[in-house]
Amino acid sequence: MNYAEILGGMRRYYGEGRTQSFEARRKSLEKLEQGLKRWGSRLEQALAEDLGKASMEAYMTELGQVREELRWQKKHLKQNMAVKRVPTPMTQAPAKSLRWPHPYGVVLVMAPWNYPVLLSLGPLVGAVAAGNCVVLKPSAYAPKTAETLAALLAEVFEEGHVQVITGGRAENQALLEQRFDYIFFTGGTQVGKLVLEKAAQHLTPVTLELGGKSPCIVAEDADLSLTARRIVFGKLVNCGQTCVAPDYVLAPKGKVPALVEEMKKQLLMQLGPTPLNNPEYPRIVNGKHYRRLMGLLEGARIETGGRGDERTLRIEPTILTGVTEQSPVMQEEIFGPILPVVEYDTFSQALDFVAERPHPLALYLFTRSRKTARQVMDRLQFGGGCINDTLVHLASSHLPFGGVGESGMGAYHGQKSFDTFTHYRSVLSRGKVENPLRYHPYTPKKEKLLRRFLG
Repeated sequence: MNYAEILGGMRRYYGEGRTQSFEARRKSLEKLEQGLKRWGSRLEQALAEDLGKASMEAYMTELGQVREELRWQKKHLKQNMAVKRVPTPMTQAPAKSLRWPHPYGVVLVMAPWNYPVLLSLGPLVGAVAAGNCVVLKPSAYAPKTAETLAALLAEVFEEGHVQVITGGRAENQALLEQRFDYIFFTGGTQVGKLVLEKAAQHLTPVTLELGGKSPCIVAEDADLSLTARRIVFGKLVNCGQTCVAPDYVLAPKGKVPALVEEMKKQLLMQLGPTPLNNPEYPRIVNGKHYRRLMGLLEGARIETGGRGDERTLRIEPTILTGVTEQSPVMQEEIFGPILPVVEYDTFSQALDFVAERPHPLALYLFTRSRKTARQVMDRLQFGGGCINDTLVHLASSHLPFGGVGESGMGAYHGQKSFDTFTHYRSVLSRGKVENPLRYHPYTPKKEKLLRRFLG
């Protein structure tokens, strides 16, 4: 496939201005919305084939969220596109200062396999709303979903507007050799570094949505029953294959046994006694990741779970205790249904534990104290998170989603999605009235007036 030729055609399409008017953008969003309705059942079936997702989970975590983002972008499109007037300094008066939004042009969206619909279409919605042309590269690890997305988007968009490129590593590398006007990447930190390196060769701006080890901090005053229920929920979604899944739990030493018992109760209530046979429990994406996860169980005490079936690529939800900083499960992002519980003696010790590590993409705090919540917010750096819940912060179009440091750069959702894919030009417009102070010859009188104006 000749990517330079494809991009050349898309640049011509963009250059004709066919994506930039309000009517064109609104129509594109509406067509995608209608297409999503028509193709919804096929996308759900594809997610079931690729990842074993139940239809409810597929809609709750993927299709439903895309539809919510579409509604938000349609509702706010006109005001987001508007040229906004801002104050003009006295030294520039009389004039109008304008903030003028404009699309970047042709952008690349690279999506991962774990939420292949949401993480493909979510950024794409923002890019289209902002008036760009989009090359979408879905993951080869979710082939059926990639195939279905390609068919859906070919039906909805003209080829020059949105182009889907399927394939694996070779296609990714070839695309990154091309010059784009913006790159939006979701995936692992190591690959994210390579994307950033390639983008730097063309000075292309990027958003990197990465990952990391997202902690759950359980304070002394936490409601253990509620805490267990919501941590288990966050870990079970997509079989733990979520970039913001609870990666480990920090709990007071004296509360660990009770918390573990509550989590075991919740696992039984939510999945039943035989989770490996539960048709609504997703599977691990492939054999490589299955074997990696089973290897992480070494050196820890298994409180529940620990069994797997490589034929079906399912692993029981597993809770570990006796975990130390040196345990294999603490050396990398887990990205699976394994949850280590780490004990702490003092709350300050728990905060130090998180602060000494790379900034996580998410952080979850369980407490009844506003003072404790404020202490954590002031002390720790992280992408986003919840107080007394897990995962759900990313489901809101009103909350920007993104990482910091090794967990990413940039953000999207709602307003932030439009802003991410938009360059805001600063424009000053003036008429015939002159300000003589700026012109030669410079005189003591002019300088005195200038200093007075500027303070």
